[in-house]
Amino acid sequence: MSAGSEAIVPAGASGGPIKVMVVDDQDLVRDGIAMILDGQPDIEVVAQAVDGAAAIRQAAAVLDLAVVLMDVRMPVMDGIEATRRLAAGPNAPRVLILTTFDLDEYVYDALRAGASGFLLKRSSRDELINAVRVIAAGDALLAPPVTRRLIDRFADSRLDPAVAAQLDVLTAREREVLVLVAKGNSNAEIAAELHLTDHTVKTHVSRMLAKTGLRDRVQAVILAYDAGLVTAGQR
Repeated sequence: MSAGSEAIVPAGASGGPIKVMVVDDQDLVRDGIAMILDGQPDIEVVAQAVDGAAAIRQAAAVLDLAVVLMDVRMPVMDGIEATRRLAAGPNAPRVLILTTFDLDEYVYDALRAGASGFLLKRSSRDELINAVRVIAAGDALLAPPVTRRLIDRFADSRLDPAVAAQLDVLTAREREVLVLVAKGNSNAEIAAELHLTDHTVKTHVSRMLAKTGLRDRVQAVILAYDAGLVTAGQR
């Protein structure tokens, strides 16, 4: 995973452990994830929920909730709607979608709703732990090959003038970087393509996100496709 290739061990917002909620309607899955994460000194599972509605209620009661691991298919309220509502609220936690299949048709909708990435339920223990740390650190978790497959299958390439107007604030170089991000390239790959240093690319990505008001690379991918800068199948 491009965002998860390095071990990142951030502190929680209050300087303590990363506060996590696990949302899944399957008890064994939810309890298993919680047990793995609670065994880490820098992660604390502060809540569990069996559906999206319960997740929203519990999230409102947790101070400095950093990451929500969200299943997609659940009764009462699914993970997409729950993600949308959490993302729209104040002090929104970052949402990591849990999915069984890497081409789940709901994943792209969840990313549009405000999720910061997704994790396969078959992922290893170490991948799960690192995913929480990566998301808590403010990065996105979406491997380039998965980005390509998701976008190729689910992207809506219709040009949205309102979205395209968001790009007016970008320099030509920042727009170029955005296009390469949308194609699923890592910072190192972008650096090689544009003959820049990794640090310079990181700076361009940070400025591009700040100017467009986007949280992370996942949202940048969506913006690029919505604006028509990249189309499905393009490399």
